[in-house]
Amino acid sequence: MSSHRCLLIGAVVCILLSLSGAQTKRDPNCPPWRCPPNSECVNQTSCRCKTGFSSVEELITKPIGSCDDINECLQRGVICGPFATCHNSPGSYNCTCNLGYRLLSGKKYFANKDENTCQDVDECSSEQHQCHSSTICINTYGSYKCRCRPGWKPTSGSLNGPKNTTCQELLFPTWTLPLTAQSQSLSQFSVEVQNLLRDFSPATANYTIQKLIEAVDKLLEGPMDKENLTATDRHQVATQLLKNMEQSLRTLAQFLPKGPFTCTSPSNTELSLMIKEQDNKDVTTVYHSQGWMELDWAVTAGSKSSENDYSLAGILSIPNMQKLLANASMNLNQSWEILEERFESQVLGVSLTLLSNITSIFLTNTDTGKLASNVTFNFSFGPVSTGPRQEPLCAFWDTGDDGSGRWATDGCSLNVTTRLCHCSHLSSFAILMAQYHVKDPRLELITKVGLSLSLACLLLCIVTFLLVKPIQSSRTMVHLHLCICLFLGSVIFLVGVENEGGLVSTRCQMVAMLLHYLFLAAFCWMALEGVELYFLVIRVFQGQGLSTLWRCLIGYGVPLLIVAISAAARMEGYGHPTYCWLNYRIDGFLWSFVGPLAFIIFCNSAIFVITVWKLTTKFSEINPNMKKLRKARVLTITAIAQLMVLGCTWVFGLLLFDPDSTWLSYIFTLLNCLQGLFLFVMLCLLNKKVREEYRKWACMVAGNKYSEFSSSTTGTGTSQSQTRALRPSESGM
Repeated sequence: MSSHRCLLIGAVVCILLSLSGAQTKRDPNCPPWRCPPNSECVNQTSCRCKTGFSSVEELITKPIGSCDDINECLQRGVICGPFATCHNSPGSYNCTCNLGYRLLSGKKYFANKDENTCQDVDECSSEQHQCHSSTICINTYGSYKCRCRPGWKPTSGSLNGPKNTTCQELLFPTWTLPLTAQSQSLSQFSVEVQNLLRDFSPATANYTIQKLIEAVDKLLEGPMDKENLTATDRHQVATQLLKNMEQSLRTLAQFLPKGPFTCTSPSNTELSLMIKEQDNKDVTTVYHSQGWMELDWAVTAGSKSSENDYSLAGILSIPNMQKLLANASMNLNQSWEILEERFESQVLGVSLTLLSNITSIFLTNTDTGKLASNVTFNFSFGPVSTGPRQEPLCAFWDTGDDGSGRWATDGCSLNVTTRLCHCSHLSSFAILMAQYHVKDPRLELITKVGLSLSLACLLLCIVTFLLVKPIQSSRTMVHLHLCICLFLGSVIFLVGVENEGGLVSTRCQMVAMLLHYLFLAAFCWMALEGVELYFLVIRVFQGQGLSTLWRCLIGYGVPLLIVAISAAARMEGYGHPTYCWLNYRIDGFLWSFVGPLAFIIFCNSAIFVITVWKLTTKFSEINPNMKKLRKARVLTITAIAQLMVLGCTWVFGLLLFDPDSTWLSYIFTLLNCLQGLFLFVMLCLLNKKVREEYRKWACMVAGNKYSEFSSSTTGTGTSQSQTRALRPSESGM
């Protein structure tokens, strides 16, 4: 027990001795309490924080004081310099270059901005970047981008960026043309263009553009088997050609240097491009030999910027495109009501004449249905002289839902004085002269009344030639068929010649073909009148006339052959947006009617001249056969008068459907009204036998007995005998 107490007392003594020893080792210049961490002694009563630390007061005089780390990166005087970042540490800091930059010395850290030598790292020159093989690495300050190769585009859901961009090849249009347009030249053209674009390389962009334009010119200048294409087919082909040209040129332009670019073909097809930076905000003018275009450059990129850093605006003028877009219709939409208010009458339709080349306007921006600002065009065209109901228009080619296309004017306006066209959208444009066809109530009344009178007279002629047996002969047969053709043609003309709706339907084409056939047949039977007269004059001495079979073959077969050939060659020539007649705007098609008419009139005129000359010769001689000569004279006078009336009528009738010939329409209508009346007077009323037959019919209707002598004048028996003897010779009509 005593030993344990000794040990405990010894331990306590040792501790006290050690404490007393420690006290003797304390720094006499420091305070008796220990300085806080990160500080040092100043004197016996205070401490000071070390460099890089701070306290509430400059000197710490109490044991409860503390030293906190100073964040040098937040102090205004500590700047690492450009392209660098400050990193704080306890009591200090260091600087490092930003991502994508590094020190020239290769070190990782530096102390201050004076040691800053941070330089951009070209990630694309190293082998560590992670761009996909379908992209190109583009170095940027402190970073890089992966951009699609020229002619390629990002895949769906892939955006431009350092790592995740993947691209697919941007294919050119397939250049497949409408399946309904069966044409060997179109098929060859498609193959030629696809081969050209398949072998394309970026270094040959100029060459490819030139060859593409020349291929289109070659197609349009050649026959293109147009005779096998309907108007709808031609318009669909034109629409597809314009669309494919825009897409292909938009793609090829990616490989051209920035600035203006022009390409012209021997056929005067011209392409003008302007390629500039996408973020350019200027108002830009693109020049073209056929005019110019002015637009706000921001419009070229649209709301969605492309993956490229540039935009383009293009003007493509193709003069030969007019061949495909000929006779296209106009879609005026709500303008019809305005036009009818202006003309104070119903507008039947509109005829269009191209004043300028057809020009396509395209941009990098493909969404050009509604532009943020209008685009101004200036197209060169000849002097404009407007006639009645004519108006120049700035129109665009509207493809529509069916792809066939038509002209329209929505969103476009034309200042004729300055020749400037302003449009809020882009497409293919042209300056057109519109001729509005307005319904004339007076002309319509004259036509209906006059044709009704003419039909009544022609019907009387037909009944007379069928029922009056004393006058029936080969010549009467010719009269009969002439009147039948005119009667049927007039009926169809009266009920079906107007084309409502502005579109050429199958019904309208059939009406035009029937009118073409019946009026040609009428002139063929009139030609047979001349043939009959020729044989009659020769028959005074000797000769025979044509048989009934040959007459019918000539009268009905020849016009049928002409119409069949015309329809097979140019079916689109039948029908017009306003009238169901031959389309005078189809080059040369009107000659399918004018040619036979001119030939028949010329031949009959020659026959009549020869006949008159022979009759004059025979009358000067002592000829016992005076009855035949008198008969021939009467027939000749009748035939000449008949030719003059029919011929003069159709001289004006050929111009009836010319929109500028309003007064010719009145003349033709009046003459046409007198046509049936004239034939009735000349062929029926002036014939004594016909008049006698009419008297019989009148007496039968009145219930009186007809006497052959009731119409004779009172005279001697000799004079009565002479009258009876003369009747047969005077009734040859």
